[in-house]
Amino acid sequence: MAGRRESFCLIDELASLNDRLLFAVPKKGRLNESALNLLAGSDIQFHRHNRLDIALVKNHPLALVFLPASDIPVFVGQGRVDLGITGRDQVAEHETEKPPTDTTGVVELLDLDFGRCRLQVQVPERGDILEPEQLVGKTIATSFVNLAEQYFRDLENKEQQNVVHGDGKPPLKTTIINLGGSVETACALGVADGILDLVESGETMRVAGLKAISTVIETTAVLIKSKHVSNPRLVDIITARIRGVISAQKYVLCTYNVERPKLDAACKVTPGKRAPTITALEEPGWVAVQSMVERKRIALVMDELTAVGATDILVMKIDNSRTV
Repeated sequence: MAGRRESFCLIDELASLNDRLLFAVPKKGRLNESALNLLAGSDIQFHRHNRLDIALVKNHPLALVFLPASDIPVFVGQGRVDLGITGRDQVAEHETEKPPTDTTGVVELLDLDFGRCRLQVQVPERGDILEPEQLVGKTIATSFVNLAEQYFRDLENKEQQNVVHGDGKPPLKTTIINLGGSVETACALGVADGILDLVESGETMRVAGLKAISTVIETTAVLIKSKHVSNPRLVDIITARIRGVISAQKYVLCTYNVERPKLDAACKVTPGKRAPTITALEEPGWVAVQSMVERKRIALVMDELTAVGATDILVMKIDNSRTV
């Protein structure tokens, strides 16, 4: 909670920047580098002096605020910050504790297509626990306390009709302990019977001798906004720029020549985002085609184009874009 208090103090200091839109960025962790690369691709120019947690953007009335990813949904949801980049898991953790209303909470603008992982229930590989129901009444270690409580409360409610206390919730038989880091060691150290933690490749889980038995949510980095943004037009501009960078990273531009009788078959291979661009060549009976193709599919697409008779196939990187 000390980190959360530091974040509140920082946000209070930013009150003097009321002429700038505030944009929260993860200050460290798995999302930080990709978020900064995304801002650079969107031509958001700034210099962060001596690792300060505030950076003024040079070419927009915008200030970047570097916060823990878990704090970003809090401040965006309260309207203290206009925009933010964080994980969908962090949004879910916050909104489990404080459900959004008409005036509070965040609005998800974009899936940023990085930081993909799964929040999973994990237990010792060599243990006898195979189902999450077997953990009811035991001890779970996690940094996602609210999601863990909701998940195991749902499991307990399915098992039996629990007695409801004055707060309207049945008592939780499962013990949830909050660990800020190295959650994967909790079982080996005898602190917990199972954990709830993020899994990306699964390598850390396997090294720790754990296995996943249930997925609570699948998560990715997202762009979120407040329900009370100070400059809606600038929010739209920034969102369009970021969307363009994501599209440029996801697609390449494929161009080729093909005879008209083979054009329909070629266009089925490269339908494009909306439709391919087709231009007649000086040589009768031939056309040039341009089409956006998913980067991960381009090798297969080139093979298929060659098979249908396309020639002079070129692939070009897209630096930026504005697409729907």
